[in-house]
Amino acid sequence: MANSSASSLTNSSGAIEAGNVSQSQPELVDPEPHRIRLLSWNIDGLDLENLQTRTKAACDTIVTEKPDVVYLQEVVLESLQIIKSNLPGYNVHPAADKAYFTCVLLKKSSTVFEKSKIMPFTTSRMSRNLLTVKAKVKGIPMYLITSHLESTKEHKEERKRQLLLSFKHMMEADPTCTVIFGGDLNIRDKEITEVGGVPDTIYDLWEVSGKRPIAQWTWDTRRNDNLGINSRYLPYLRFDRLYIHHSDVPRIKPVYFELVGLTRIQGCGRFPSDHWGILTHYDKVRL
Repeated sequence: MANSSASSLTNSSGAIEAGNVSQSQPELVDPEPHRIRLLSWNIDGLDLENLQTRTKAACDTIVTEKPDVVYLQEVVLESLQIIKSNLPGYNVHPAADKAYFTCVLLKKSSTVFEKSKIMPFTTSRMSRNLLTVKAKVKGIPMYLITSHLESTKEHKEERKRQLLLSFKHMMEADPTCTVIFGGDLNIRDKEITEVGGVPDTIYDLWEVSGKRPIAQWTWDTRRNDNLGINSRYLPYLRFDRLYIHHSDVPRIKPVYFELVGLTRIQGCGRFPSDHWGILTHYDKVRL
């Protein structure tokens, strides 16, 4: 999925521009200049059933919630075209152009793109990588990092290596920038313990935003039946996570963490994805 040319820096002209539809026009005046929102969501492009309908529903959620930044995982070429057509208010930065991949979406009216980089995980058996976008979000310099870490229990050692590399990448970033990393990390709490825990200077955004139980399980087959699991035991896990590493002078404060994508789509009766999206809210800190 990742290749050598993908790891080079690209400027704003290299972003994939979304199409031109009326439902997502740029805002002329920001009604909440103090507030930043970031959404992360595995939109399950590998499930071809109702793919167009489900992807459109995910786009509708983005239009409604108006996040400044979006991290997407399991995007495929067909769903990418739907995203481009339905989200003209965003620039789209993909991590690849084949199979399935991640993307970072930047809201045109509130962000300024600077550069991007793709770092392949060289020992991955699933072509996983780390996508980093440097941008200003409502004037705050940030490194925006997403990944889809190695999947399934059998590949936990590789997943732990990828997580540690991601944490290292966060801590080595420019100290004048806020860093937010996350996505579908496929990580289990036991694996976090096995790698020595989260570094002291990195914070789990679900935890620091109140640890609300209703927003804990992001892959929950008790509530989400997209996979059609027929079993007495229905698994539920916190696969999707976001972490923050503050700049040397903190510029934003996490204030709220919630799940999105909880409503069934009329017609097909399914949810947009087998994962819930995670929407995080931050207030800018006055200096």
